[in-house]
Amino acid sequence: MPSPLRKDEAHKLIDQLPADATWEDLMEQIYVRQAIEQGLSDSEQGKLQSVQEIRKKYGLIAS
Repeated sequence: MPSPLRKDEAHKLIDQLPADATWEDLMEQIYVRQAIEQGLSDSEQGKLQSVQEIRKKYGLIAS
C-alpha cells in the first residue's frame, strides 16, 4: 500500500528542482521517490531476494 502523500515532502521535492524543470523532471523525481519508498518497505517486511536469485531469474548464472 502506498504511503500517504505528505504535502511538505512534495513541496521539498519541487523546491529541489531547477527553475527550468519540466513536468517530466518532476514525474521522474516522484517515480524515483516511490521506488525507493517501496524498496524500503519491502526490505522492512522481509521481501528480499539475493543477488544470486535475481541473476538466476534472468539467466545470468547457471541453475
